[in-house]
Amino acid sequence: MHNLFDFALATPEIVLLVLTGAVLLIDAFGNEPTRRMTFMLTMGTILIVIFVSWGQWGEDTQGRTFSSLYVTDSLAHFMKILSAIAVGVTLIYGRAYAEHRDMVARGGEMYSLALLTLLGEFIMISAGNMLTVYLGVELMSFALYALIAVRRDHLVATEAAMKYYVLGCLASGILLYGMSMIYGATGELGLAEIAAVIRQGEAQSLPLAFGVVFIVSGLAFKLTAAPFHMWTPDVYQGAPTTVTLLVAAAPKFAAFVITLRLLIEALHGIAFDWQPMLLIMAVLSLAVGNIVAIAQTNFKRMLAYSTIGQMGFVFLGLLSGVYEGQSGAAVAAYGSALFYVVIYVLTTLSTFGMILILSRQGFEAEEISDLKGLNRRNPLLAGVLLLSMFSLAGIPPLSGFYAKLVVLQALIGAGHVAVAVFAVLCSLIGCFYYLRVVKMAYFDEPEDHITVGSGTPVTRSVMSVNGLLVVGLGILPGGLMALCVHVIQNSLSF
Repeated sequence: MHNLFDFALATPEIVLLVLTGAVLLIDAFGNEPTRRMTFMLTMGTILIVIFVSWGQWGEDTQGRTFSSLYVTDSLAHFMKILSAIAVGVTLIYGRAYAEHRDMVARGGEMYSLALLTLLGEFIMISAGNMLTVYLGVELMSFALYALIAVRRDHLVATEAAMKYYVLGCLASGILLYGMSMIYGATGELGLAEIAAVIRQGEAQSLPLAFGVVFIVSGLAFKLTAAPFHMWTPDVYQGAPTTVTLLVAAAPKFAAFVITLRLLIEALHGIAFDWQPMLLIMAVLSLAVGNIVAIAQTNFKRMLAYSTIGQMGFVFLGLLSGVYEGQSGAAVAAYGSALFYVVIYVLTTLSTFGMILILSRQGFEAEEISDLKGLNRRNPLLAGVLLLSMFSLAGIPPLSGFYAKLVVLQALIGAGHVAVAVFAVLCSLIGCFYYLRVVKMAYFDEPEDHITVGSGTPVTRSVMSVNGLLVVGLGILPGGLMALCVHVIQNSLSF
């Protein structure tokens, strides 16, 4: 279906944009310090968008519209639903934190900006053209810049926002320059059209190769891969923890999808040009992330370096799709990378959610030492922390173990045995700092005897479900893995 203006295909984005504007306007006339109404309207918006995307997926709605600027397929439906859930869970975890730190007392723009980041992610996920990719990236990024600085009188958060803004603009410029090179080499902006030109051998090789270099560099920044990781530790540590989770979770889905659409769908014909770059960044990410994390004493900063290491595995899955000129194992490899991203975001939500619940008015639970004796003060949070750390470390039978396993299987199938061994060694190094956190929570004496609550009943329920999924998707991963492979197979052409 190639309708020039089929607005029905873009229903999730249209609904989200209209409801976001309504939330912003209603909040402007409110003066409640806790912004309860704004929060409820925001959660209602997210639920409506989830149901709309779910309905389209159930009806197998697929196609392109707006002159192929916008594409909707199984991958788009799946990732939009996951992105909306991630933003919703983040806001549930972070509501009390935001209220205690006057992040919503002056206005509920935090919730409106969170919805705008989600809108940017939706546009990225459904991008069928390089212009749409850039539009989505900038909408998401500018909303995140403002969110990081939402605590206007907090110097550390303001500094983090400035760093992210400067480096983010640089990365966006790099990505845009790469797109201009691709356009110069192929004469096309549409992803499907670029792939067709490359298959026919009509693209100019030199500007195409340079364009790929810049595009991969820009994507690596969004996915926090080394050596483009320099912003991650400072932003994760300096941003309010609610915003840190907004940066760390849902945007990974959108960044991963545009990576698939740009590299796999548009540039798969020159995979041997970008595969070595992904290999180098994967190795660097695994080494830098896992080794530097050992020296960290700030929990959020440690998790930032952990993220860098985790993204190394995602890149390993992506580079395993083509080998020896064949693409027979491509679907399984890209499916393993998608599965890994889903499990990473799930575990990240539980980890930062635990930090948000532990943080109380006048106290930030950001240092690893703050977790000492957690099991004696709150067994539920200590249990979720243990499951999250073990999953990130790749310890069976948790979901992180299976995620690493399927990526390593794809990597070995592609003939990169030495790289697989290196990845396993880096994971073993990573076990040290993950287990150190668990040791403090279970075996060290607490530094104070203040009772730690588990938040509201809703927060406790969401946290419990989050922790159970980390376990359940490790014991029974087949359904989600099959879904990831199915989505890749039905959505991407390469």
